[in-house]
Amino acid sequence: MAVDEGKAVDSPMEAQVQKLAEKVWRKYQTLDDSQRYLIAIAGIPGSGKTTFASSLAYYLNKLYQDDRHNKYPNAADYHLTRPTSNSSGSSQGRHFSDPNSPDIAHVLPMDGYHLTRAQLSAMQNPEEAHYRRGAAFTFDPEGYFALIEKLRKPIEATTRTIWAPSFDHATKDPVENDIAIPRTARIVLIEGLYTALSYPAPKTNSSNTDAKAAVPSAWSEACSLMDEIWLISVPIPVATERVAKRNFQAGLSPSLEAALERTVNNDMKNATEILNNFPKDKLTERIESIEDDGWKTQDQKMAVGDENDEKAKEQQADDAKRFKMNRMGSIAEMADAGVGL
Repeated sequence: MAVDEGKAVDSPMEAQVQKLAEKVWRKYQTLDDSQRYLIAIAGIPGSGKTTFASSLAYYLNKLYQDDRHNKYPNAADYHLTRPTSNSSGSSQGRHFSDPNSPDIAHVLPMDGYHLTRAQLSAMQNPEEAHYRRGAAFTFDPEGYFALIEKLRKPIEATTRTIWAPSFDHATKDPVENDIAIPRTARIVLIEGLYTALSYPAPKTNSSNTDAKAAVPSAWSEACSLMDEIWLISVPIPVATERVAKRNFQAGLSPSLEAALERTVNNDMKNATEILNNFPKDKLTERIESIEDDGWKTQDQKMAVGDENDEKAKEQQADDAKRFKMNRMGSIAEMADAGVGL
């Protein structure tokens, strides 16, 4: 059974998602009731992990619900709506009228394993720690590994809901026990920057890195527990532009120039670590992150609407010129350093 069989798919990203959903669905049908299927969806900043994972979960749940409805036509009808995402990474949109048929596919972002601002302030170089927030050493890999261990255990009659932390972008800190992974969750899509970070213990020059802030073995051990490891692939220059524009539009930087500088000095450093320590021998799927208007977030679409203001247009044109000039220099520097190659 194919997703939306007989319907043409205009979106190139959507076509990739549907194909992969059907692949995972076939695999799911071979599992016994005690097994969860864990897929790590990794990618550098700006690759589109959150949107991709939300859409994949939608299609997997649709396949499941369609299959169940075909088997039990007298069961209560169900209704799914497409998930929507915004720049904070939140998504919504799965609604069912049949309580006896809950989702089987769940998205689990790893953002909840950011170290708190208080923990960053307690590090040896708090200023750098806050500026580099988002780097691997500003996360809690041991806590993340403990969660993956729980998800990996067989599902039994006594299995209870597993709770994971989320990240509150308003308070800029994690929220404990905020994401529920119920017993009925059979396919878990774990998305985030470091879901496939598998190094033999790299060393960093950062004075913030200590035994508690970065435990490389925990990242590697969590990675080894996955059934599949996927990479959302995007060229470094494209990702740089996406992240800088996103942060500027979200008000995280006062100008596009400042957003670009921060992107190059922080996000793309993280990208280097991700790509240099990706377990290529364990890669099961590489997904091309294609420019696709249908996949723009709600915040990006609103930003496009704001262009109706003439002053905004003029400012954006000026910013775009400065962005292009600075971007070329930054990209040349990254190329010289071998970033993303």
